This record gives sequence, structure tokens and C-alpha cells, in this order.
Amino acid sequence: MLTSPSSVPRLVIAAPSSGSGKTTVATGLMAALTARGLAVSPHKVGPDYIDPGYHSLATGRTGRNLDAYLCGPELVGPLFAHGAHGCDIAVVEGVMGMFDGAAGEGELASTAQVAKLLRAPVVLVVDASSQSRSVAALVHGFASWDPEVRIGGVILNKVASDRHEELLREALESAGVPVLGVLRRVAQVETPSRHLGLVPVAERRASAVEAVAAMAAQVSHGCDLEALVALARSAGVLSGAAWDAAEALVSSPPPPLPAPTPGAAPPHRLVGGGPAGKVRVAVAGGPAFTFSYAEHAELLSAAGAEVVVFDPLRDEGLPDGTRGLVVGGGFPEVYAAELSGNEALRKEVAALAESGAPVAAECAGLLYLCRELDGRPMCGVLDATARMSERLTLGYRDAVAVSDSVLAVAGTRMRGHEFHRTVVEPGSGAAPAWGVLAPRRVEGFVERGVHASYLHTHWASEPGVARRFVERCRTS
Repeated sequence: MLTSPSSVPRLVIAAPSSGSGKTTVATGLMAALTARGLAVSPHKVGPDYIDPGYHSLATGRTGRNLDAYLCGPELVGPLFAHGAHGCDIAVVEGVMGMFDGAAGEGELASTAQVAKLLRAPVVLVVDASSQSRSVAALVHGFASWDPEVRIGGVILNKVASDRHEELLREALESAGVPVLGVLRRVAQVETPSRHLGLVPVAERRASAVEAVAAMAAQVSHGCDLEALVALARSAGVLSGAAWDAAEALVSSPPPPLPAPTPGAAPPHRLVGGGPAGKVRVAVAGGPAFTFSYAEHAELLSAAGAEVVVFDPLRDEGLPDGTRGLVVGGGFPEVYAAELSGNEALRKEVAALAESGAPVAAECAGLLYLCRELDGRPMCGVLDATARMSERLTLGYRDAVAVSDSVLAVAGTRMRGHEFHRTVVEPGSGAAPAWGVLAPRRVEGFVERGVHASYLHTHWASEPGVARRFVERCRTS
């Protein structure tokens, strides 16, 4: 019998630091439980787009993010319940070290905070490769640091031998935290990385399937699945309703409409969060554009859009009848030659933008709209060039809309996240998209119906963004 979202069994997979094996354990556990016939809801703490792709592969369900910084702590529970609807169990992969969150913001956006908001027990994944008895002090410290965080068990990763395991178990007997699994180092579980982390599933589908299967086998062999499920069932009941895209739109203010053209028929209005008719919004996908939050498409659909995904690497034109375009994040720098070679699509994107149709571009989308990327022609929508850089730009941002655009009116406050190793010159247009509060600067471009920026935002925090975008699709 399926459990209601408010009481779905759930676990948070955390670690003392990055690189401890959270992704291997979380993904492997998701796949192992799915193989046992459970409907598993996959979640990831923070703004990461890549891990949820592996989670989706493991479970057959959409991987969803839980980000208390981008969306606010108040939306963590509702967004979780929305994603977990109809599932038997949920597995939440943490981010960084368990108590690490937004810089200078205390526990905000940390795995620990999300675990508390979800009233979920935590399984601590410890890299035991260079320690024995000291593991007890480490686990004791994490278990006692915040009494509101309940560490229900430990999984020891990268254990060298039977003797090493014996020493670790002996030490942990005094810590009072049960060992729920022991994993040995297995080369085939390793997943390739590059300049922004793991290579996304969409770029290595066959090998990713093999990697997820290997993770599942390792977790099934080394972990006590029954004990982990029992621990998940001890999670507290969540109060409050699940997030719903249509309801979120109803509660958000309607977008201001542009002044009507003299003699033109009045534009359609959204009524009760639903449209008078569908407008087609093309969303870039495929290996070059893999970064997107599932709630964005859900909000666009609820606002009256027919969302159609296309692949700029293969499709030579936009979907027929496209009235608006969304180009999210990804790795256009890896596919610059292929994107540049698809001249027919580049010209069609430029023509759509020139017509004044709404175009929303984030990070990779910004690069795609530039005149060129690493010397290769792109769409030429923006009079700017983009290139790879040695410097990593990473972090949460507080931002305010500087210019009226298809996404927001000037003065709208939103939180975003930057994650790239590229530079766009100039960094902003005559009408910038955002004013970033720290480090203080303006960035991005607002031109005609185009909003292009490095900032990744989560529209669930400001549903009016999707509503305004679709309304502009109707009236442009």
C-alpha cells in the first residue's frame, strides 16, 4: 500500500565531507530498493543538477532538489512531499559535509537543516580508508553536535580488508551508532568527472547504466537494506500540504501586462492558474543542456504552456509553433563545435529573439545566445563573446532584477546560484538582468524579449516568473 506524502518513510544520506561516497551510497541504495519493487523518490540537497540525473536513472523517477537557500526553508517540506507523492520510500542525498551550507549563513541550506525540516533520520557515510579507532571520535562528534539531527546509522566506505572492518566495528561499539553497511573500494563504481563535477547521465547513458548497476550491487551486498528501510520508517510525520504548481500560481500575483497595441484585441488572462489556451514553449535539452529543475516545466505547464523539449545538437529547427524559448544550464563549451555546426537552428533562435518572443537563458543558455563561444559562432542574439576560463565561479547569490523583463519587473528579489568556468565579455548589457548584492555587480542581458544571465534560479520560490513568461508568450 502506498504511503501518503506526509508520512512517506525517508532517509537522508550525509557525510563528514565531500568525497566520502554520498553519491555512491545514495544512488546505489535508490537502485537497490527499486530493484526490490519499491517506488523510490529521489532527492538531492542543494543546487546540484548532475546527481539527480543518476538518481533518476536508479529509480525511474524525476530527481528533485531540496534547496533551502534558493526556495526558502518553508518550501523544503512541501517540495519534498510533492516529489514523494505515491512513493513507498524516499532517499535524500546530502551536499558537502553534513553541517556545511551557504557561506556565512549558519546552517542555512545544509544537509543538517534539510534533515531537520524533513524530520528524517540521517545515515552518515564515512570514508574509513585512513583510520581505524579514530572513526569513533568522528562519528560521536557528528552525532552529538546538533541534538536535533538524528544520526540513525553509519555506512563505512572504502574499507580495505576484513581486519580493517573488524577494527572499525570495535571502535564504533562505544559510539552508540549502529553500522548499517560496509563498502569496499570497487573501481567500476567510479564515475568520470571534469571541470564542473561528474559527467551527466545524458552524455554517457550506457556507461552510466553500468555504473548505477555496480553501485546497486555494492550497496545490496554491503548494506543491511532491511535495517535501512526500518530506519526510514521511523521518520516523523510532516505537517502541511504538498507543493502544487497550479496552486502556487494562484497564490502568486498576476504579471503586469505590456501596454496593448492600439486596435489590438485584448490579451488572454490566466484565470485560476489555468490558461484560456496552450502556447508552445520550447525547452532546450539533450546532452548539451542538462541543467533544469523539474518544477520549472511543471510551472510553465500549469501557467498554460505546452512544454516541448528539443535537442540543439540534433534538431535543425525549433518545434513548430514555438512562442517562447527556455535554454537552461549545461555544457555548451563541451559541444561548441556541434552547436556551432547546427547553423539552421542558430538562425531560427536568432530570428525568434529578433521577433520579440520571450527567451529565458541561464548560464549555458547565455553562452549559446552569445556571438561566439571559444571562437565558434553561436546564435548571435547577444553582442557578447564567451570563452572557457581557468577560474571557477561558484556560490549562492542574492539578486534583484535591474530591468523589466519577460521574467520579472525591476525590483524583484530572487536568490540564485552560479557554477561555471566560463567568462562572457561584456558581462552585462545596456539593460542588465540582475544586480548581484555580494559581490556587488550587475550582470546579464535584457534585450527585447530576451532575459539571459549566469544565475540559476528556482522558479518555485517565485512562481510569478513562469506565469509572466507564459503571459508574454501570449501577447508578444
